[in-house]
Amino acid sequence: MRTATWGDLLAAVVFAIVTYEKPPCFKAYAMASKGLMDSATTPDRVPDRSLSWRLIISVVLITVLGSAFYWDHRIGREAPILLVVCLLLAVRGAWEMTSLLKIRNFQPHFSLVGPCVIAIILATWLKPLGIGDPENIGLSYLGPTMLTFSLVVMLLFLISTFRFREPGKSMETLSAEILIVVYVGVFLSMTAQLRWVAGAEAGYLVLGSLLVAAKGGDIGAFALGKMFGRKKLNPHLSPGKTWWGARGALIASAIFSWAWLTYMPGVFDPKWEPCPWPLAVLYGIVVGIVGMVGDLCESLIKRDVGKKDSAPLMPGFGGILDLLDSVLYTGPVAYLFWSLFPMATWR
Repeated sequence: MRTATWGDLLAAVVFAIVTYEKPPCFKAYAMASKGLMDSATTPDRVPDRSLSWRLIISVVLITVLGSAFYWDHRIGREAPILLVVCLLLAVRGAWEMTSLLKIRNFQPHFSLVGPCVIAIILATWLKPLGIGDPENIGLSYLGPTMLTFSLVVMLLFLISTFRFREPGKSMETLSAEILIVVYVGVFLSMTAQLRWVAGAEAGYLVLGSLLVAAKGGDIGAFALGKMFGRKKLNPHLSPGKTWWGARGALIASAIFSWAWLTYMPGVFDPKWEPCPWPLAVLYGIVVGIVGMVGDLCESLIKRDVGKKDSAPLMPGFGGILDLLDSVLYTGPVAYLFWSLFPMATWR
């Protein structure tokens, strides 16, 4: 039996952070303090059942995801396990967003957008799997993902022409379907490409840096916002977010990013040097800012359609979109940061 290492412990902490979400009891206390809930209905202690569910599910997620990504790292650059995980996330995310946007004149079809996001995720794996002509300069510049996205948009337009019956619905539905494809398919594809941006051998070091910084920012925002938050960041869109929470997100993202990129490279390979600390801190701050924007953008979608959360996935947790809002939105920016700055000291 393999002995647990510090790397295993840090990986467990990372995945615990990824599954973090505010317990329902805190939401109830916040509502009561704002006068939205009668004091008689406010819980006087943490609901044991909810906490137990969260602990059980977190342990299961840590074990399953940690084992899956460990073996995916061992398999090599093809990353088949990550492909399966991304396909599951894409299908679930597309279904949740389709359900959210079925309101007013928006009538997106999951049977249409589901295969579209699957096609975009599969296109992301063409190069790692060695499919296609490496000498095709046009395709290498355009990228299989963006080529597939262009074809998907053309397909959505084509199908909309055949679905048209009367004015007033077609453009709204088409816009909703394109939004779903971009938000779930393209954003998730760009996030998954962090697996190769700094070399296949460092794939989970880079992905881990995004998860740690983004979700660490969520924890910092909740902690400082809970202790000191008074002035609202955007009261009309997200009443629970405060300026102190925003400061906490930036501080925590910077600290978590610095810690991960300083101590984890040596865990992946003893010969790897830590990332330069100014870049590690700057990376965390950028991820923290963009993660907060991503959180607000998902709030915009939910508030505009009059819903508080996306479809719940597991007891004590929200939906996939609630768990991954900051990560999805930050993925393209993280990819750009790793591409432009000398973060990978091992290359």
